Amino acid sequence: MGEYGRQEGVWKRGCSFATHKFLPDESFRSWGNYVRALKDTPHRLKDRVLTRSLDETELVDMKARSQHEMKKTLTWWDLIWFGIGAVIGAGIFVLTGLEAQQHAGPAVVLSYVVSGISALLSVFCYTEFAVEIPVAGGSFAYLRVELGDFVGFIVAGNILLQCVIGGAAVSRSWTSYFATLLNHDPNDFRIVAHSLSPDYRYLDPIAIVVLATICVMAVVSTKGSSIFNYIATIIHIVVLLFIIIAGLAKADTKNYSDFAPFGVHGIFQASAVLFFAYLGFDLISTVAEETKNPGRDIPIGLVGSMVIVTLVYCLLAMALCLMQPYKDIDVDAPFSVAFEAVGLGWAKYIVAAGALKGMTTVLLGAAVSQARYLTHIARTHMMPPCLAIVNERTGTPLNATVVMLSATAVIAFFTSLGILSKLLSISSLFVLMLVAIGLLVRRYYVSGVTTKANRIKFIVFLALILGSSIGIAIYWASSTDGWIGYAITLPIWLLSTFGLRLFVPQAREPKFWGMPLVPWLPSLSIAINIFLLGSIDKKSFERFGIFTLVMIVYYFLYGLHASYDTAKEVSSAKQMKNVEEGALN
Repeated sequence: MGEYGRQEGVWKRGCSFATHKFLPDESFRSWGNYVRALKDTPHRLKDRVLTRSLDETELVDMKARSQHEMKKTLTWWDLIWFGIGAVIGAGIFVLTGLEAQQHAGPAVVLSYVVSGISALLSVFCYTEFAVEIPVAGGSFAYLRVELGDFVGFIVAGNILLQCVIGGAAVSRSWTSYFATLLNHDPNDFRIVAHSLSPDYRYLDPIAIVVLATICVMAVVSTKGSSIFNYIATIIHIVVLLFIIIAGLAKADTKNYSDFAPFGVHGIFQASAVLFFAYLGFDLISTVAEETKNPGRDIPIGLVGSMVIVTLVYCLLAMALCLMQPYKDIDVDAPFSVAFEAVGLGWAKYIVAAGALKGMTTVLLGAAVSQARYLTHIARTHMMPPCLAIVNERTGTPLNATVVMLSATAVIAFFTSLGILSKLLSISSLFVLMLVAIGLLVRRYYVSGVTTKANRIKFIVFLALILGSSIGIAIYWASSTDGWIGYAITLPIWLLSTFGLRLFVPQAREPKFWGMPLVPWLPSLSIAINIFLLGSIDKKSFERFGIFTLVMIVYYFLYGLHASYDTAKEVSSAKQMKNVEEGALN
């Protein structure tokens, strides 16, 4: 057994919060070890940047580090309801009014179409990955395989950021609609700390209570959460249908006379923010490990739920802007106030109840999914390995669930929705852009299969796709009119994508389900995500930059050394196992 026992030790350690198990890796066993690890940082960083994980590693080795298997209880039916429940929530009920009034006018429906197309393209990318690598890590696991360990960490940090911020934003919106249901102003239920900045002074204890309740539900049972989710989502859809039908019955086409008052720029600026309303679909890929038949269930669940969500969003936005002139739409509770304006004051209670239910299922779906992200990240030891443990009795990642929702509660207690939604959109669009790049890498580059000449051509064409997409976004953000920039950047994007299709053969075909029209759709996904990023304001990017800096510091101080130690120990143990098996043979 010898060294192989050490490999099992890698998988089984980290099962408590005791000091020696919370940081069990070699680099942290003494101050001397840690200092030597810091001195070796350049070598270790090079190793992690150039190291790519394998499908088998994510599917077998990483899962084994959780000690117990997650229970395979979900079908495509569960995934569709998880998808609808996890997506339709605060975004449609809160941000629609804000963006219609300030950026898009009635053309906010087109903003939802643009965001929906971007989300659907990303869903195709996620679906191929989730079918091929059905593990709890989602995009973190996919990009560790295709783009390497360091890029995987950058993605991991952004995933955790969007999970925490998304949950915080929805839980604060929960308080707002709860107040509407009781005929109160949302701040009546918040504690005002006058000494803090206006964006952080309204403390929200109700959000904390909601998140604590969600936490209990999420750790008890994944299947139980799924059952609650689709029962509640059926009720939610009934409410949404009521809003659409009643709203269109009170429609006044005069409100559409000034359809796009802020022009095309306003439509795309709103699209970047409203992408927040589609977030949640990526989290569904994290329950692939608990799906009975990933090859069939994941494509149906992911694509089906996103098509339904996009249709519902467009109809809701249309109904809202036909009921009221866009200038009169309330930014806090748009649908409730709109029904009062058309003489259906009683309907605001149905709207508020539906919004609360929608936000509850979004929070539950997010809690289930974000814990799976953290579990898989901790399996690599980029986070403390005690967070990777799956509870034997419930078959759920209890430690990861509690930690993620605790972090969410802290942010929700202080921070306003406006700050949260823009920061969340940046983080999410960045990750989705990387996933599309990862899919192209998966299709066009396989070590030992792709020739050097084809690898060079692939890198050149991919760089041109990225460069032209960035050029389009920068020109759009800096110029209100003109076409010269587009006349240069758009043909470069088109020709580089065509060149990739014509001159570089695909090195891998999907085994079960593949994204159609490769490389066109992944390339378009990259371009749209970067374009939407260019529509977000400067201050949000500054906040994102601060977070990224903190994340990189953490990586150099902890994540790099813990993941390096773990990778080397597992590699050594496998080599020893092969030697021992050879001796036995």
